[in-house]
Amino acid sequence: MKAHVNENCIGCGLCVSTCPEVFSMTDSGVAKAIGDFSTEQVNSVLEAANGCPVEAIEVD
Repeated sequence: MKAHVNENCIGCGLCVSTCPEVFSMTDSGVAKAIGDFSTEQVNSVLEAANGCPVEAIEVD
């Protein structure tokens, strides 16, 4: 599975605090995802996506 942070990101950091194995903050102050993630991380990634206040996380 893959995760992507789109241009809606406001840099709140919620995804990073929820799932730091997959999300991190860039030097420009917005989040990014590592892309592919394991099946063990699905619940944490979905929790981050569902909690995103601007719906910036896309999960495929």
